[in-house]
Amino acid sequence: MSASALRRRPLRLLAISALALTATLPAATAAQAATPAPAPTAPASSVSSASGDATTYRPDAAAAGWLARQLVNGDHFESVFDGTAYPDQGLTIDAVLAFAAAGSADQAAARATAWLARPEILSGYLGDGTTEAYAGATAKLLLAAEVRGTAPSAFGGVDLPARLRSLLTPSGRFSDRSQWGDYSNAFGQSLALIALQRTPGGAPASAVDFLAASQCADGGFPVAFGQATCTADTDATALAAQALAATGRSAKAKAGLDWLTAHQNTDGGFAAAGATASNANSTGLATAALLPGGRFVSGLKGWSSLVKLQQGCSADPAVRGAVAYDASGFNPANAARATAQAVLGLSGQGLAGLSAHGARPSAPTLACPAPAARP
Repeated sequence: MSASALRRRPLRLLAISALALTATLPAATAAQAATPAPAPTAPASSVSSASGDATTYRPDAAAAGWLARQLVNGDHFESVFDGTAYPDQGLTIDAVLAFAAAGSADQAAARATAWLARPEILSGYLGDGTTEAYAGATAKLLLAAEVRGTAPSAFGGVDLPARLRSLLTPSGRFSDRSQWGDYSNAFGQSLALIALQRTPGGAPASAVDFLAASQCADGGFPVAFGQATCTADTDATALAAQALAATGRSAKAKAGLDWLTAHQNTDGGFAAAGATASNANSTGLATAALLPGGRFVSGLKGWSSLVKLQQGCSADPAVRGAVAYDASGFNPANAARATAQAVLGLSGQGLAGLSAHGARPSAPTLACPAPAARP
């Protein structure tokens, strides 16, 4: 595909209720085990360092802080194709959701939200609304606007709920309107249900029925609809389970969670479709479905596997808090996307009740002991 086509076409891989887990989620990663606990009078999430910068012992906040410092110009992410950098609205939204989940980096989240509302950025991601309109992108941005508390009916001059509802087909599927074809899938359908359920009109019943009917016989959900053979996917199942739980389809959601627990690796993580090794992206999404869904044993195993991938105090200071994609080691090329989705699992937050309300403005660094003075 040409570079010009890539500029016009949105990234299709969408990644994309708070739990009181303070008693069950440890405050420090394995790499941070030697770090002393904060003083009892300090806030649970952060303390002040000698330089006055915010530091944290919480894995989710440390990951969000690192992620905020990776934003290009402090307000967005980019992806590189054939040596050219393009704005990556999808990854930027992932970061906005991660900041809300961790309850930190709110200043960075506000800047990123303002960047997303710029007309050229908005139309490049959602389409122009007439000849081009993308269901998954619209659903994902609507959710981000809701999480940020920004009026979704006037986001950058676009009525996001109305735009999304206009893409609902008679079958109940939210579909793209595009010269490039229809790339809508279970990710976008699930995000649409979660986002629209938060609006006064709620999620359309036909759309809920459509997603529920796509469930495979084994309880999982596929990414692509209408497959000759229904093949479940970890990421799609994690999102669909959250969407169906939010819209009252508890039995379908339970079956999805059952599938996730049955496909959890021995290291506590989850693999992408067609793979066997655990990765932070799939594990983050699965854990964010399991913990709010009451699957604490499986959820805590997923949380622990994410902790093991986080760069701790023994790592280079520039990468502390980041989450590696997998156990092969830290790779800067995929660390931002891995970290953004890992934060959802590290925080124990699901998407249905996610809110940025009360988030701390700073982007904290991982609290580490001061280097021992040389004699």
